[in-house]
Amino acid sequence: MTDLIETIRRTLVPIHKEGYPFILIGIVLTVLAGYFSQFFGWIFLILTLWVCYFFRDPERITPVADGLVVSPADGRVNLIATVLPPPELDLPQVPTLRVSVFMNVFDCHVNRVPVSGRIGQIHYTPGLFLNAELDKASDDNERNGMVIETSHAGQAKRVGVVQIAGLVARRIVGFVSAGDTLAVGERFGLIRFGSRVDVYLPAGATVLVGLGQKAVAGETVLADLGGGPGRQFKRI
Repeated sequence: MTDLIETIRRTLVPIHKEGYPFILIGIVLTVLAGYFSQFFGWIFLILTLWVCYFFRDPERITPVADGLVVSPADGRVNLIATVLPPPELDLPQVPTLRVSVFMNVFDCHVNRVPVSGRIGQIHYTPGLFLNAELDKASDDNERNGMVIETSHAGQAKRVGVVQIAGLVARRIVGFVSAGDTLAVGERFGLIRFGSRVDVYLPAGATVLVGLGQKAVAGETVLADLGGGPGRQFKRI
C-alpha cells in the first residue's frame, strides 16, 4: 500500500509549463485523428497522455546538511568515473570525480540544483546526438554546462553540472542565468525526451551512490563534499 501511494504521489503531479505547447499539439492531433479514425484517435490520445506524464513537475523533499550533493536528475546512475572535466567549465584540468545520471523517456526531466550556491558561468556547446548512456557523449554531444560556486567547512568549492542531449533529446532548456544564487533542490532546467546530467565533484568529495542505482532529482544524495558516508543529515 505504501508503494502504491508513493507511485500515485509521483505520478499525479503538476505539469511544467514547458510541456503546454506539446500537450496542445497532442490534443489537436487527437481530435483530428479521431474525426477520421477511431483507432488513430486512441493512438494520439495515448501519446498525448504520455506527453503530460513526461512533463510532470513533482515537488521534492531535499535533504539539508552542509556539503551534501543531491542528484540533479531523475534516472539511473550509469557512470561513475575519474575524468578530466570539460574545458568550457574552466575547472582545474586534473582528474575529477564525475557522477552521471541517465534519464530515459519515462523519467521526469526537470533538473534541480545539486548544491546551494552562486552560478559562476553557463556555457552552451553544440554537438552530436549520440546515445547519452555512452561515456563519449560527455565530449561529443550537445550540452549545456554550468559551474556552481558553493562552500563547505569554510572553504570555497566549485561543482560542475552538465546537461547532455541524447539520441532523442533535441532541446536543452535553461531556467537560470550566470550570477543567480540558488538553493539546493531548486529547478534550473529541463531536457526534452531522454538525456543525461553529469556532476563534476571537487577534490575531497565522497561518492555515496553505486552504479545502476535509481536517483531522484532533489532527493537522492549523490556525494558528500567532505564528511563521508558516516555523516548524519536530515530532511525538511
